[in-house]
Amino acid sequence: MESQYALLTGASSGIGRAIARMLPELGYTVFGIGRSFPQDMPPSPSFHPICLDLTETRELAARIRALRKEIFFSLLINNAGVGYFGLHEELNPEKIHEMTVVNLEVPMLLAQLLLRDLKKNGGMMINISSVTAKKSSPHGCAYGATKAALTAFSASLFDEVRKYGVRVAAVHPDMTRTRFYRNADFTADPAKDASLSAQEVASAVRFLLTAPPDCAVTDITLQPQKHRILRQSARQTKK
Repeated sequence: MESQYALLTGASSGIGRAIARMLPELGYTVFGIGRSFPQDMPPSPSFHPICLDLTETRELAARIRALRKEIFFSLLINNAGVGYFGLHEELNPEKIHEMTVVNLEVPMLLAQLLLRDLKKNGGMMINISSVTAKKSSPHGCAYGATKAALTAFSASLFDEVRKYGVRVAAVHPDMTRTRFYRNADFTADPAKDASLSAQEVASAVRFLLTAPPDCAVTDITLQPQKHRILRQSARQTKK
């Protein structure tokens, strides 16, 4: 199977790492962006790590433009996300700015940079949003707002590019057993029926990529059978 090229953000851990491991099974060579990667990560011809802070958008754009001179991307997965939780008046401007940049501005920027590639071969863009995009999110107002905007962007962009054969989808996971909530005042209940695994979210991405090309699945929401969370001390979270 001829290799295709995918760009994946937030590739170093959690959902992103599960997706990065799955994509080569479908014939993709993955360029994965992350703040850092494990030093003992074994080298692989199907995965190329890119250490980069996504808030440095000028550097990000320059790196992607340089890659496009050598690589033709057919898949973009915007997975990286940042969340700060608590009462909204307790968030400082820096936290609000970081969530807006990573959760919304970066996906829009990468889409702009890669859409010409995706149009040439009927490629696909997948945005990992959140179930909070579809409901109110007290103690996570700004985070939920950025994810709701990402979902709205996905829907509008699909209508803009569908005539070129480009597919755009948003995935909305509920509480997932990753380190995303490691410093929040709550976390995912470890019971399998009360939270999702990163592999289950990656399976949803696989479903999108293997769906018949004439059937555009634009929205997937994943929820555990039971709704239950655990409480812990409140701090920032990142994935």
